[in-house]
Amino acid sequence: MVEVRRRIGTVCQKHRLRPPARATLYNTLSKIEGHTFLASRLPQHVSDALYNLAPDARVPGRQLVFYCFNYGSLAAASYAAGLPWLDLYQASSLRGWRPRSRGLLHAVMRARAIA
Repeated sequence: MVEVRRRIGTVCQKHRLRPPARATLYNTLSKIEGHTFLASRLPQHVSDALYNLAPDARVPGRQLVFYCFNYGSLAAASYAAGLPWLDLYQASSLRGWRPRSRGLLHAVMRARAIA
């Protein structure tokens, strides 16, 4: 996030604009569309955590993180921990987390310096 703020600040300075506040950037991150993944291209241990999906279904990254940490095996949680940081950040604000799963997500986010 520090790098994102720096780059946006550089562009704003170049065009003589006031850079957005940090809160504005975080608010925007919560609203933008994240990554999507094709269910048929996911590893089997991840697919097992995403029950009742057709092979041609596209899964939003934040949902993939949520289901892997809450309902998946250790291998599925490990896969989700390596997903893009935006997906982890957006997943952290979803409702329905199990306490230990949320704790594991927050530990991964701290280790990767995400928010």
